[in-house]
Amino acid sequence: MTIQIGIIGGSGLYDMADLRDRQQVHVPTPFGEPSGPFVTGTLLGRRVAFLARHGAGHRILPSELNFRANIYGFKTLGVEWILSASAVGSLKEEYAPLDLLLPDQFFDRTKGRVSTFFGRGLAAHVGFAHPICPTLHGLVHGVALETGAKVHRGGTYVCMEGPQFSTKAESELYRSWGMDVIGMTNLQEAKLAREAEICYVTIALITDYDCWHPEHDSVTVEMVINNLQQNAKAAQAVIAGAVSRLPVERTCECARALATAIITRPEAVPDQTRQDLWPIVGKYLGPKPQA
Repeated sequence: MTIQIGIIGGSGLYDMADLRDRQQVHVPTPFGEPSGPFVTGTLLGRRVAFLARHGAGHRILPSELNFRANIYGFKTLGVEWILSASAVGSLKEEYAPLDLLLPDQFFDRTKGRVSTFFGRGLAAHVGFAHPICPTLHGLVHGVALETGAKVHRGGTYVCMEGPQFSTKAESELYRSWGMDVIGMTNLQEAKLAREAEICYVTIALITDYDCWHPEHDSVTVEMVINNLQQNAKAAQAVIAGAVSRLPVERTCECARALATAIITRPEAVPDQTRQDLWPIVGKYLGPKPQA
C-alpha cells in the first residue's frame, strides 16, 4: 500500500507512541543509506512512515545527515506530505522554551551541505521563495491550537552548521537581523522536499533561548533534552492530529514544483541519472530507461 504521510522525528522525538502495526522498511537509494529504517504503520487510521532523523540512539550529527537519502526514501514510499519536528533555540523573548513555532521562512548559515538531487547531467531550478507548504502550515497550526499547545505561526528559522551552539556574537547578530529561531537541520529537508514535490512543514520545538539571553548564556545538552522530553508529548499530539486530517487536495506549488524547473532537454539527460531520479522526475522525462 502506498504511504502518503511521512514524519521526521528530531532530537527528543525518536518515536510515535500511538503508531500501530509497525514494520521496519529498509529503502535503498542511489544516494546511500538513510538515517535508518523507515518505520511504517497506522496512526489514527492513516498509513504513515516515520524516520528518526539522527538514527537509533541519536548517533548522526546534523552535518553528517544524508538528507538526500532520507527524502528520496520518503518519495519512493509514495509520501506526499512530510511533518518534520525539530529542536530549536529561540531568538526572541516572546518565543519561550516549551513553545512551538511553525516557521514559514529559512535563512541558510550552513557550509556546503548537499541540498539538491540535481546535477550529473540534469539541471533544474525550483522556486523556493515560500519554502513551507502553505496548506500544510495552516492545517498544522489549526491542529496545534486545538490541542492547547502554545504555538506561534510564522517566522524565520536560521539553519546553522553546528554541531557547536552559537557564540554570543552570532546569536546577537541573528537577533539584529530579525531572525526568530535557530536550528541545525531543517533547511536541507525543505529544499529537497520541494524538489521531490512533497509538501513539507517544520514543527519547531523551542528548548532554550540560545546564548543571547542573560539566563541562557550557557546552553547545555541537558537543558535541551529536559525541555524536549516535555515538548515531545505536545509534538506527538499535534502530529497525530495533523495526520488524522490528511490527505487533502494538493493545490499548492509543492505538488508541481518541477513542472517548469527542469532546464535540460530530456534527450540530453544521461541514462544513469534518469534511472536514479526516476521516482522524482519520471513524469517529466518520458520513457524510463532499461536498468
